[in-house]
Amino acid sequence: MVTTTRPVHRKRDDTRLALLFIAPALIGFVVFMVWPTLRGIYLSFTRFNLLTPPEFNGLDNYVRMAQDPVFWNSLRVTVYYVLVNITLQTVFALVIAVMMQRLTRRTWLRGIVLTPYLVSNVVAAMVFLWILDYQLGIGNALIAAIGLDRIAFLSSEAWVIPTIALINVWRHVGYTALLIFAGLQTIPETMYEAGRMDGASEPRMFRSITVPLLRPVLALVLIITVVGSFQVFDTVAVTTRGGPVDSSRVLQYYIYDVAFGRFQFGYASAMSVALLLVLVAITFAQYRISRAGTSDLS
Repeated sequence: MVTTTRPVHRKRDDTRLALLFIAPALIGFVVFMVWPTLRGIYLSFTRFNLLTPPEFNGLDNYVRMAQDPVFWNSLRVTVYYVLVNITLQTVFALVIAVMMQRLTRRTWLRGIVLTPYLVSNVVAAMVFLWILDYQLGIGNALIAAIGLDRIAFLSSEAWVIPTIALINVWRHVGYTALLIFAGLQTIPETMYEAGRMDGASEPRMFRSITVPLLRPVLALVLIITVVGSFQVFDTVAVTTRGGPVDSSRVLQYYIYDVAFGRFQFGYASAMSVALLLVLVAITFAQYRISRAGTSDLS
């Protein structure tokens, strides 16, 4: 009796191929994200000024930070900016996204909405610095032309943070609106048809259908925008440099000033670690409170 053995086909292991494709991004992540983070955490426990080797000083930098009134003022200014920026950006982006969804879905309109995002923060800040100039700015010229008093947008303690927030809202609102618009595409049209059959108005459907079903996307948008807002730097560096009287000295600019203006890299690293911990805590709280991992559609 002759028995034949069938060849055994071993399942191909694509792990090595997958690692090969992942390697460039993984190397970049380790070199430009993981290593600087670990290095910064180490330097936060040292006294370091670039001219001499780091000298371990324990928790001295963190004790100094807790007693530094400028640090706490910078944190307060940053939180104020984040609240203004997030509120305006989320509301405007949601309105724009809903209008694109309910009125028109033309591709060219989405391109126009996204255009400001293609402008760098530095260029946007320089343009608005000219537009809002107290004496020569076209914005104040228009305000004076209608009979109102000129406004010191970037040199007034009351106006400077809302003005910086509006500059960044102008630049980022289109990108945020497109994220929300993409989320709106996941809501079945049958939900709105059922609402119309029940006699619900557009505002009522927005409150009862759109917002609840859009919750995971809104949670993602809020996490991204909050983390980005806490890291505001270039707009402040170009327009106000922390003035007037530290009223726009956000935390990132203070860290930059301490590190590259005073060469106190150990203390600047400690403040960076504190900012990192704040962002991690806020992100975790937002994720849990908003239940970003679940959807009412399932």
